[in-house]
Amino acid sequence: MPFIASASKIDLPYKTDQQEAKKQAMDMFSVNFPEAKRLIFAFDNTEIKQRNFCQPLSYYRTPNTFEERNSEYIRTSLAYSVQAIEECVIKAGINKDDITDLIFVSTTGLSTPSLDALIINKMRLNPHVNRIPVFGLGCGGGVSGMAKANTLAKANPDAVVCLVAVELCSLTLIKSDYSKSNFIGSSLFSDGISAAIVKGDNHTNNTGVNYVASSSKLYYDSLEVMGWEFQDTGFKVLFSKDIPTFINEHIREDIDQFLAKHQLQLSDIKNFVFHPGGKKVLDAYAGALCVEGDFMKKTREVMNDYGNMSSATVLYVLEKFMTEGFEDGYALMLAMGPGFSSEMVLLKCG
Repeated sequence: MPFIASASKIDLPYKTDQQEAKKQAMDMFSVNFPEAKRLIFAFDNTEIKQRNFCQPLSYYRTPNTFEERNSEYIRTSLAYSVQAIEECVIKAGINKDDITDLIFVSTTGLSTPSLDALIINKMRLNPHVNRIPVFGLGCGGGVSGMAKANTLAKANPDAVVCLVAVELCSLTLIKSDYSKSNFIGSSLFSDGISAAIVKGDNHTNNTGVNYVASSSKLYYDSLEVMGWEFQDTGFKVLFSKDIPTFINEHIREDIDQFLAKHQLQLSDIKNFVFHPGGKKVLDAYAGALCVEGDFMKKTREVMNDYGNMSSATVLYVLEKFMTEGFEDGYALMLAMGPGFSSEMVLLKCG
């Protein structure tokens, strides 16, 4: 089976203390959004200590247009994608010319040609690289992208698949949107760029992080739970307080059914590579799964140090596991995203 050869993450130059972000949000929202004073506690309840931002806080106070923000998205995405890929290539012990496939995942900006084309051109990768741009999966995109990368590597044992996830959530902030969703979003979301290399069977496996299977599920009649509303001013965030409810109602059964197909049960999972959607989401996972100990320790640490970087976040968690080590046994990657949907990847480590 395919295996994960490396993972990388980007620490952006404008990492910001959550309390500084809280103060600025209060200054920006309080005049036109009376509920700000009541909801400001949300910044403290996230358990986020630092946020990964691609711009200094002062940038987000300055008037700008959707066109200007999207141009910045393209410029920043390209620069840091190249950096993340270069780090992944070194860690995987390969040459950039070895890359056969490039999957680019993002939901926070627009570009045609897509960013994967810009990356190939900038890095002078093999012009015959098979490229797949993936848009619209939100927080679920990192796990879904990993599943797609392994599907490609399973089909072609010679494959060297590069997966890149870029989310510059801060650039989607609409300053004139005085909705509760936008305010709460400003307490959670940040920016992240991450990459991973997946290799097929014909390559030497020196990490022992093997792909087993994946699962994707769309929940009917839940389209309003999370997503974007596209407006003249940009990407208006939509998300519902029902997300923890969905987790409590569905996730244990979904995981059990997925694992049962491979003659496994939850107790066989030793490594939980979960997307940290927020404190309430992680508390819902803990309540639904009832696993002993702090089984989401690495996930919580990533959330504490970076915030919710949408699809890129779970690859930051993966990178932490790859760096600090997996416990021998099975690992489960999990994220939920727009649709409303869940994405899972089962790995065997050791």
